[in-house]
Amino acid sequence: MKRIAIIGGGFTGTMTAVQLIEKSVEPIKITLINELKTLNRGIAYNPYSEKHLLNVITGKMGAYPDQPDHFLDWVLEQPQFFSKDRTLISNAFLPRTIYGDYLVAIWEKALKLAATKNIPVQVIHDYVTDLCPEENKVKVSIFNNETLEADACLIASGNNIPRNPTIKNTSFFNSKNYFQNPWEKASVESIDSHLPVLIIGNGLTMVDTVLGLLEEGFNGEIYSISPNGFNILPHRHNGFKYTKLTEEIKEDDSLFDLVKKVIKHIKTVREYGVTAEPVIDSLRPHTQRIWKNLSDSEKKLFMSRFRHLWGVARHRIPLHTHDKIQNLRIEGKLHINSGKIIDFTESDKAITLTYFDKKEQITKELKVSRVINCTGPETNLKNLDQSFLKNCLLNGLLTQDNLNLGIKTNTETYQILDSRGIPHKNLFTIGSSLKGELWESTAVNELRVQGKSLAEQLLREEHNIENIQNENLKAMNQ
Repeated sequence: MKRIAIIGGGFTGTMTAVQLIEKSVEPIKITLINELKTLNRGIAYNPYSEKHLLNVITGKMGAYPDQPDHFLDWVLEQPQFFSKDRTLISNAFLPRTIYGDYLVAIWEKALKLAATKNIPVQVIHDYVTDLCPEENKVKVSIFNNETLEADACLIASGNNIPRNPTIKNTSFFNSKNYFQNPWEKASVESIDSHLPVLIIGNGLTMVDTVLGLLEEGFNGEIYSISPNGFNILPHRHNGFKYTKLTEEIKEDDSLFDLVKKVIKHIKTVREYGVTAEPVIDSLRPHTQRIWKNLSDSEKKLFMSRFRHLWGVARHRIPLHTHDKIQNLRIEGKLHINSGKIIDFTESDKAITLTYFDKKEQITKELKVSRVINCTGPETNLKNLDQSFLKNCLLNGLLTQDNLNLGIKTNTETYQILDSRGIPHKNLFTIGSSLKGELWESTAVNELRVQGKSLAEQLLREEHNIENIQNENLKAMNQ
């Protein structure tokens, strides 16, 4: 019986395990190790507010790559959606809590199937502290001093919490009024409205945090600061497909060629009153291939010159949420700043932020009651405080790409490469850790394909082993 360990119980780990259960024809044992109590939901689909919405419409969020309407069909079976129009719900942005419920339902159904197929499924709610790959197995060390052995191990641990900003007074990070993890509900609770709240970062997590603050009754001012200011766009062209750009893209296009063609087509659609989003969306099916074809120097140039622009165009929010944020700005309740944080100092009465204002080109101060870090997940494993991934990096079991976006991996087999560039026989990764290899590797669209592909690969290997063993037994008995 093949033993498969999966580290991470969010979407990626859950759906890989589900695919293993559904497709297995031989007995296997699955161990799912999840440090959070929110099995299946992960961070993304366990929000503290129902105001936190999916950024993709219902009709595109099916958890199975070969069943695009799976989520939509499930939603319409739920009592609160019985009487709703299918087309309306298909094009709606639903709460992320509902998607979490959906994943739990898939998991519970898979567990029942596993029982009928005699597939043991073990769930361990604890931290992995280290890995030790050997010739035919992987030893997984758990925080409670337990060690388990697996024939194959998948790292699907998802995103890390944001990096702390670079400041002089690093002792500030120990303050009870600083929240490095913006996905905790405590970050928006019990705040004195007499002073503003500061959010570091102006992306999608900032939007969720603003909505969370309002829901918790905070009625003071909110300030947000980032190097680029506010550039979040709403979804405006659902269902509109643009194809002319991708018809012109060639395999050997340089980054310069690609940027030139993108700009050309954005100008074209704008002549007809259409904004740039459909042009960018048309690249989505080709993004991984394009990224892999870029040289290291081109990737570095993209990160320094175009990453922010790409993020703005790609990661958009529902129109009514965008309107809410804009109204808060008009009302003077939300202030967006473009600048660089210099330092924080805290007294009994307030936290003083010192920052350089890019617009006015001067250094300013701002007094706030709380600081919430919404700068996005940390990708450089060396910057993590405590992590089995950092241990594996330091021990040479894995290595990062040149941009420190993820883990070097054979993207055909999902085998992790060690410090010598040699693939591990039985150690795999998919999901956000492939960002450096594929760039687009964090959304359901990519994750569901990766989970299915890896599950089929692992089961194919097991089936081949079983056939070899059977043939050997036959030969011995002859």
